[in-house]
Amino acid sequence: MLSMILAVEALSAVAACIGAGIAALAAGIGIGKIGSSAMEAIARQPESAGDIRSNMIVIAALVEGVSLFAVIVCILALFV
Repeated sequence: MLSMILAVEALSAVAACIGAGIAALAAGIGIGKIGSSAMEAIARQPESAGDIRSNMIVIAALVEGVSLFAVIVCILALFV
């Protein structure tokens, strides 16, 4: 019975680590797409580069915040 409980705890730790990795990877992909789209938009309309850049920074910060929240939840799953 004890070995079964230890196995479940080990699997939950692995799952938390995988979840944190997926959250970080998804954030990287999302920010890359945001940057790519912003550069394309700036290339098409150079006169609105300032507005596009500021919107890109706000959206990237929101994506980063969500991924940080997901990583923290996964880390908390390790210890609780």
